[in-house]
This record gives sequence, structure tokens and C-alpha cells, in this order.
Amino acid sequence: MLQRTGAFKVRGAFNKMLALSECERDRGVVAVSGGNHAQAVAYAARELNLRSLILMPEFTPGNYLEATRGYGAEVRLTRTLAEAFREVRAYESEGWTYVHPFDDPLVISGQGTIGLEILDDVPEVTDVVVSIGGGGLAGGIATAVKALKPEVRIWGVETEGAESMASALAAGCVVELPAVTSIARTLGAPAVSEVTLALANEYLESVTVVTDAEAIDALFVLLEQAKVLTEPAASCTFAAVERLRAHFSKESHVVLILCGGNFALDDLCHA
Repeated sequence: MLQRTGAFKVRGAFNKMLALSECERDRGVVAVSGGNHAQAVAYAARELNLRSLILMPEFTPGNYLEATRGYGAEVRLTRTLAEAFREVRAYESEGWTYVHPFDDPLVISGQGTIGLEILDDVPEVTDVVVSIGGGGLAGGIATAVKALKPEVRIWGVETEGAESMASALAAGCVVELPAVTSIARTLGAPAVSEVTLALANEYLESVTVVTDAEAIDALFVLLEQAKVLTEPAASCTFAAVERLRAHFSKESHVVLILCGGNFALDDLCHA
């Protein structure tokens, strides 16, 4: 959450865009996002001198829209996030490179650099607790960590109303939610992908689904005790640890990933 743009997403965005050919760079990049991925793509594109177009749903908070435009991206609004995902294909056909928020090996591996840094900073780590939206962050981190220290356990977390991975794991296939209703808007992928579902099946111990109320309570604890203002999509990992407490011992070294801090003060006052 202390990265430029306030979230981890710049890692995957840069990793994807740095791999583009000269022809692809000339045509520009397009993305779909309700928040953090939008800012990451816009920022990375600006730094790499690329055109960027972001499709965002109308309900996107104003601070996300302002920041995305501030990084130089063109923003086009759609009625829903699902509609934005459908419309992006038309831009791809025109030559734009689609920077998917999670269903892309380069994006996933970019997010996985967090796993490498965890092992550098906390070599004694036993457990990692990570939020799941579309599953790219969890999948990337799990792949990196398990490759170097396979005994580390990876625990996924979602919030009620945005539990696309928990639903997919229960069904044994990708499931599209009829609507995303959680306050944790940046977990709002209507469905995970076949790739991220496979990674979750292979590497995750479980996916804990917490309530919005639990995520907000955890947000205030982190603000008061750790002096950091997270999003509910990040504080939900702290809420999940309370539920998972029985799995840990005094010898455990548990890492909670606070993946984003773009929570508007207006939203905080009404939480």
C-alpha cells in the first residue's frame, strides 16, 4: 500500500508493459478497473510514454477517477464492471494491448515479486495471508514463495459480496457473481480466471470469507494501532487472521499483506 499509486498493482502493470514490442507500445494500452489497477496502468503508461485508456464503472469512487486521470489516462465510464470487461474486446480488435488486472502471466509474475521480498525480509516466514480479488496477487505470491520455500502456507481472504474465488473453489469451476456488493470495491472482480483458480487450487490452504463489518473493524484497529489507513480489501487480512488463529502457534511467523490504501476520507467517515 506504500507503493506509488497506493497499491501493489504497479508491479504487474510495469512487468506487462515493459515486455511490449515497439509496435504494441505505439498503439497504447487499455485496461478495465474499478480502482487500483486503473491507477497502476495509467501511472506505468505515463512513465513509459504510452497512451492509456481505462474503462471504469460509473460507481467508481471519485478519488480513483481523479487519480487515474491525473496520471494522464483517458477514462471511459460503463454502467457496470462486467460491461467494461465485455467492451474492452472491441479496443483490443483496434490494436490496443489489453493489460488484464489478473488473468495474464506477466501481470501475475509482477505481483509475485512481493513473495520474493517477503522471503528476503522475513526468511523465517511460516504463513502468508493475502486478499483475493481476481486472484493474481495471491497466485503470484504463492508461486514465488512456494518455489523457494514450499512449506510456507498461503491463506486467501475475501469479503462477503466479493467472494468470487471461494465460490469458484466450492463449485470446482469459474463462477460469475451476479453482483459485487461488498464495501471492498477493489476486490470486486465478478469472476476469477481459469489460471488464477488453478493456482488457488494448487497453492492455497483455504479462502476465508469475512464480513464487511469485520473488515471495517480491522481497518480501524490497524489505523489506531499501526497508524496506517488501509482499504477494506487490505484490512480483511487482519480480520481473517482472527478467524485463523487456531492454525498458528507461538513459533509462527505470519505475514499479512496490506495490499492497498486508497480509501477516501469521506468513505472512512461513513464506514
